This record gives sequence, C-alpha cells and structure tokens, in this order.
Amino acid sequence: MREPVPSRPQRGDAFAALQNAIWSARPDELIAAATAELARQWPGALAEVLLIDYRQAFLLPAVRGEAETFGRDPADEDVPLDNTAPGRAFAGQRPDRETSGRIGARLVHLPLTVQGERLGVLTVRVPGEAGAEEPEPPWLAPVADVLARAVKVADAATDLFRRIRRRTRLTVAAEMQWDLLPPLSRDTAGFHLAGQLEPAYAVWGDNFDWTASRDRLTLTVSNGMGTGTSAAALTHLAVSALRNARRSGADIAEQAVLADQTVYGLHRGERSVGTLLMEFELATGRVRAVDAGSPKLYRMRGNVTEAIEFDEQLPLGMFGDSRYAVEEFTVEPGDRLIIISDGVHAALSPSGQAYGAVALLQAMRDTRLQEPPEAVRTLIRHYIAHYEGGEPADDAVIVCVDWTGPAEAEPVSGGA
Repeated sequence: MREPVPSRPQRGDAFAALQNAIWSARPDELIAAATAELARQWPGALAEVLLIDYRQAFLLPAVRGEAETFGRDPADEDVPLDNTAPGRAFAGQRPDRETSGRIGARLVHLPLTVQGERLGVLTVRVPGEAGAEEPEPPWLAPVADVLARAVKVADAATDLFRRIRRRTRLTVAAEMQWDLLPPLSRDTAGFHLAGQLEPAYAVWGDNFDWTASRDRLTLTVSNGMGTGTSAAALTHLAVSALRNARRSGADIAEQAVLADQTVYGLHRGERSVGTLLMEFELATGRVRAVDAGSPKLYRMRGNVTEAIEFDEQLPLGMFGDSRYAVEEFTVEPGDRLIIISDGVHAALSPSGQAYGAVALLQAMRDTRLQEPPEAVRTLIRHYIAHYEGGEPADDAVIVCVDWTGPAEAEPVSGGA
C-alpha cells in the first residue's frame, strides 16, 4: 500500500505527522501506527478503530481486549449499530459525542468513509476529567478522512480487515460473492447508491455490480440459479462476462449477449442467471434497461411507489444465441429506485404470504427519509422479520439508488 509519502513534517505539525505515519505504515500495521501516532500528537488521548461487519449490523474493534478503555462491557466487545453512539456516527455520517459514565470520560466517534463507502468508525477518548476535557484538535476530523482512505487502499494488500469484519465464518460461496462485489455504497454527483446481500455470511448466487464514468452509471443485479458454491461460481462467471463486455465498450444489450454465450458455453442451457441490466445517463436521467430474468424494480416518486415492468426476456445462459432488446424510462431528481432479487420478492411467511404482495411496499415507504445505506439495512431487517423467526429459504440482494441529477459527475468506479 506504499502511497507517496509526504515530506518529513516540521516540528509541531501534528496533521502532517499523522499523515506520514499512516501512509508509511505497512498494511497490516496501519491501525496500530495511526492510533499510536494520534496518542503522541494528542497526549493523553486514546483511539481505536471499529470496522463494520459483513451484515452491516455491528461495528467490530480492530484490536480486541480494549473495550473497557472505551466504556464498553469487555464481555461483549462488538458494538451494535442501533442505539449506540458509534452506530449513530456510522449511520448519520457525522461525528457523535458521548460522556461514558462507566469511565467518566468523553468519547468522540468519527465516521470512516471514502466517497460514500462506509468502512467504520474512529473512536477517540478525550484527555481530561469528565466536564473538563481538552478541546478537540482541528486536525481530528481530517485525520479520520485520511485514515479511511488508507484503510481502503490497505484492504487490497492484507486479509487483516476482512478477518476483523466477520463475526462468524463465511461459507466458501459467500467468500466468492464478497470478493466479486463493488463498494456497497457510493455518494457522488448525480446519484447515491447502496446495496447489500443476505444472508451476508452464507449468500449463494445473488449479487450486484456497478460502475460509473463521467457521463453514465451502469448497474446490474444478478441471481444465479442453484445453491452453494455452484450458484456463486455461476454468478461469478456471468458477472465477469458482463464486465469484460462493458470494459470493451459494449452497450448493455451486447453485454447481455456475451454473458449469455459465456454461461451457455459452459453449462449448455442447464444453468442460467437472471439479471437486470441498467445504464443511466447522468446528464439527462434517461435509463436503458435489459430485463433478463428475475430481479424486480420499483420506483418511488413523491408519494407514489410503483413497480416498473419490462418485457421479461430469457435469463443469461438459456440458449446461447439470444438477442436482447433494450427498453427505456426516465428518472427525475428526487426519484428512488429499489431493485430486489426474487429471494426478497417471493419470500413466504410461515402463513404463506409472499413478502412482495404487501409487506415490501410498506417497508419501502417506511425508508423514504433514510439515506440509501440505511434504507437497505431497514429493508433487510423487514425481510428477515417476514419469516417470523424462521430461516430464509433463499438468498437475497437489495439495491437502492437515489437520483439527484442531472449533474456533472466525477468519474468513479465500482466493480474492479
């Protein structure tokens, strides 16, 4: 992760010293180096890093055994997102401050975020007695931004952060799917986007992919048939073919054709991948779409929530010589799109009621004022509650896109 290292800081330049320590550290030593340098630059302060778990439900400490130092019960070090100060900082994407009665000290929680991708929280125990703590230095929030970017870079060079983020072991299929995913969220000019897989630690064939350039956003949601590693491998093949065509300059219809041929070439029609492909023009809100299977699309505009129906075409891989027609619609500033796989839409309660019949629409309305990452988390909770304590029968993906354009959007990329 060796980034260009700033020149040696001048004496007393705390921010430069912290930058230097962060970017000079080895990937596996990054967090220790950052927290140690923060304590040197702000004597008496103590810091820890909490990373979000795969299910987006808990913040997990990068270093175990320090919970009591930061006012938490040492018997339960993982921090729930709901109803906790670090969770509020993460969900609200702004610093949150609390005075811990357990340790009699003030704690500052700062979100660690890179272009809308939410990685975790930096917690700092402020020096001084309760009620007479030192003021926060002006470099604290900028250092959290630098640390977030460094964690993002370092994640490609070490398994450390992925090990920290799992509360239980991932299945092999889930490992395959998480390695395939782009960032789970993005805030940029023109759109805000978030997605999530469930069950996070044992997902099969459901996946989503996105990428953006200066003038367009391409988004796909896929559902490979089957279970376990065979479904994950099938989806991996289809998404790789879609990316290959996209990166070669193909439009979404041509992307679907290549993926169809690729999947058919291996499975001869016995396996297929339901996929919804969409391409947004950032300047106009014009959307081109190919419906090649099961994912469903809903639009929330003002107080109206409605399904956007397409002519359903053959899933990728059925015959190998399919040709795909493109349909169009337009999004307006303030629109929200929610894409769900059939694992969500067709989920049955113990009484046999399909989630997509009534409960889904109500859940979507309940999330209208939430940002996409929180809306997706809420929808996942509603979906799991629909089973009334039972286990989901299928895996699921939910993606939420808030359209804020038209706008000049900076080039960003999702899928690797």
